[in-house]
Amino acid sequence: MKTKDKLPVLPFSPPKAKDTAAESTTGHTPSRTNPDMLAHAIEALRAAMAVDHHTKAGPANQDSTDTTWVSDPDSFTPIGAPKSPPPQRLAQKVGRVGVAAGAVTQPNNSITKPTLTRRITTIHLPRFAMERWARWAATQNEAPPEDIPAALATEGHHGSIIHATNRAAETEGVHIGARVVDMRALCPDLKVTFADIGGDQKALEKLMLWARRWCPWTAIDGPAGLVLDTTGADHLWGGEAAMLRDMEERFARLGLSANLAVSPTHGASWALSRFGGVREVCTADALSTRMSNMPVRALRLTGDTVQLLNRLGLKSVGDLMAVPRVSLARRFSRADLIANPLLRLDQMMDRLAEPVSAHEDPPRFVVQANLAEPVQDPTPHLPALCKDLCAQLTQAGFGARRIQVRVFRTDGEVSHIDVATAQANRDPDHLLRLFDDQLERINPGFGFDLITLGATMVEAMQHRQPGLSQKGQDGADLPQLLDRLTARLGAHAVTRPTHNASHMPERAEVWQPALQNAQTTSTMRTKRPTRLLDPPEEVRVLYAVPEGPPAQFVWRRVTRRVVRFSGPERIAPEWWQDMPGTRLRDYYNVEDQLMHRLWLYRHGVLGDYRGTTPRWFVHGVFA
Repeated sequence: MKTKDKLPVLPFSPPKAKDTAAESTTGHTPSRTNPDMLAHAIEALRAAMAVDHHTKAGPANQDSTDTTWVSDPDSFTPIGAPKSPPPQRLAQKVGRVGVAAGAVTQPNNSITKPTLTRRITTIHLPRFAMERWARWAATQNEAPPEDIPAALATEGHHGSIIHATNRAAETEGVHIGARVVDMRALCPDLKVTFADIGGDQKALEKLMLWARRWCPWTAIDGPAGLVLDTTGADHLWGGEAAMLRDMEERFARLGLSANLAVSPTHGASWALSRFGGVREVCTADALSTRMSNMPVRALRLTGDTVQLLNRLGLKSVGDLMAVPRVSLARRFSRADLIANPLLRLDQMMDRLAEPVSAHEDPPRFVVQANLAEPVQDPTPHLPALCKDLCAQLTQAGFGARRIQVRVFRTDGEVSHIDVATAQANRDPDHLLRLFDDQLERINPGFGFDLITLGATMVEAMQHRQPGLSQKGQDGADLPQLLDRLTARLGAHAVTRPTHNASHMPERAEVWQPALQNAQTTSTMRTKRPTRLLDPPEEVRVLYAVPEGPPAQFVWRRVTRRVVRFSGPERIAPEWWQDMPGTRLRDYYNVEDQLMHRLWLYRHGVLGDYRGTTPRWFVHGVFA
């Protein structure tokens, strides 16, 4: 092998004087490997494999610099020298499960983690089912006194089990998940009623919509909880502490006990609302410290997974964070999310995204009116809301197609009225008129203290300058008339004809609601009569068999002689709608001696084996 074909050596430090002298005397190139650099590279490789931080302190030279950095697979290069960490670099995540790879790594003191701006609020209703049943029983005069133990039960695998309890039952030792027969032996005075699981779910969905008075993004969080994305919404209520107090007061007025918490992540807020203090607010800087004291149950894991972690001696989140992630990743790599403590830990510490998934998107443009006291009629507040909404639409260059008014009642209910427009509109006076005689359908209950007006469907709208003799946009009178008629009579009472993709003339046009978008179809090249007869009228025709044009026919007791004609034009039904035995049609445009232009067709042909003698019909009249 020639010298130029040899593999290149690693270019470490430049050769020393004695190496140069040896090369000149012996003619052999000595090894240029620096022992210090090799040791440095081996140390970096060990650090990357062990997923741990190594702080190397030595003399202030090029080979051993006093540096503290985070080991990761990208920090070791083929030339043997580790990369210098970029400024403000966070700890990389290394491991078999991707994001679950860097829990034990602690950022350097010189590295500042950016402040998290996302804020998630969770509302835990620990006695929701029991308090809802007690509220219903009070209306039926069947509510037991507070000092009598009461519980709700559901069917289990081995009989009825306790689903919810009141405070008196908890004092007697009755707990959720136990069998009813065992609890009756412990507490003979226990009053048991079957729980309404479906009713509780429906009531929780209503509360989820009612909670949108604080922020637009709300969702159900388990069987007795709500989650809200309050990012940027707390300033409307005087801060997060004031917002939590307002939430707790309003739920108390509904007769519901609520535990609330705010933090940067859904997992942390869930843990604080179940195992934290009263109305606890956790910042991004204190997230790691505060979560380390939480039990492993706060990770939203299954009971079997929590029991397994406790047997391993991992009883808190801090204990789990101190364990090397590679070991736990091997154990839980194939586990589901609810049984994977690493993924749950990543969600809690904001290393794995967990957005609030609402069942519907909130309106992009919305305005609201907070009232000092409950009212029964929202009509006086709508003009100002329409002006504010149209101002937002004008500034963004959009127009409203669908508008919704929502009133938030004091008893936890939400009522709404929807109206639509034929085309994009942002005229406040016109939008206000659409709600005439519509607000009467709102059930105010005991009153409502919040009104919102939102554009649930918008379209881009260009501003047009009206003419000198016009007051508004060109062609805006007809769409506004359709809007008012539809709002007054209903969406299905005002219709208009539109084209339909079909070859058959009677199916080429359909009627649909006037506010529904019309289907765009290509213009037909062949001429069609301006008026179609429904149904077609049968006539007696004199023609040359088997496929000759009509020469004379009798229609409406008048004998007509064909002077001119064009055709035939054969029309067949769609193959996916063609029934067995369907005959084809041959259409003719004819003109009689009185210069009447008609549209005739022959239904079938002799010898097509689909019927007897062909029949003739008049299907349309030309203008």
